[in-house]
Amino acid sequence: MASITSRSTTSPSVSASSAVLSTKDSDPQTDDSQTIRFTKVQDLFNRIDHTNGDSLTVTNVSPTHFTEIQREREKREKQGRRYRFRDYDSNSRILIITITTGLHEELHKPLYNEFVGQIREMGLKKGWRDIGSATLPGQQGQSGKEGDSTGGPKPQRAGKGTWPTLVIEAGFSQTLGQLHLTMKRWFSMSNHEVKIVLLSKFDGTTILLERWEEEMAVRPGATTTRHSLQHPTPVLRQSITITQNATTNPISYSVTRGALVLSFRLLFLRDPGPSEGDLVFGVQELEEYAEDVWAQV
Repeated sequence: MASITSRSTTSPSVSASSAVLSTKDSDPQTDDSQTIRFTKVQDLFNRIDHTNGDSLTVTNVSPTHFTEIQREREKREKQGRRYRFRDYDSNSRILIITITTGLHEELHKPLYNEFVGQIREMGLKKGWRDIGSATLPGQQGQSGKEGDSTGGPKPQRAGKGTWPTLVIEAGFSQTLGQLHLTMKRWFSMSNHEVKIVLLSKFDGTTILLERWEEEMAVRPGATTTRHSLQHPTPVLRQSITITQNATTNPISYSVTRGALVLSFRLLFLRDPGPSEGDLVFGVQELEEYAEDVWAQV
């Protein structure tokens, strides 16, 4: 990537006490203007083919309908796959489809590739599994998820159907509220085996990166001494914004709140050894990442 002139500021990570995600987030049916009601499989794929955004929310999808949709997708994959099923919940009958445009892919792939490159530099190439967008099974009526970029350590997460420790989800036509719901379901559907969810949201003027983890919280009214009443709660650990200044020559980018950092312990489920440590996406790398994102607009 080319060198970029920029200005950057640094501030502490978001306070965990003030950034616990509310359970009253917006319903995805009202959050996303790209929402349709399922009628026929052919009508659905015609709509996918003519959608300009990177997401489509489909309601009224029964388990039988979902099986029919999967079969049709398998046929179309042979002609080149342009989408994946981000989330399907058979209880609510809601299917969220990601349309893999160039802009959508640029929002998540460079981030994941940078971290994988650092893993290799630590000599851990054989200790990491790229799970990618593999379909992962849900629990009790929840029929599964496909992420944008995902991965986890070997041998702990090497088996078929095992959950990643790292998930990166991106979006530009989706609202931040919908991405938050997606993040929450990664934690809950994996039975909290997912350890870090990184969100990348682009609105045309700003890239917002959010790093979410979980911590134990006590339900209201419960005593702190009763461990059985504690439950993991998503907490925003880091929020980074990147903006473009098109008035400079060359165009510059401003990164607020510094480098993006991922915990080695959470990714690999162990303490770091010699020459190992947290994975850091520095300010310069974030500037270059932003340049490539804006190039897709």
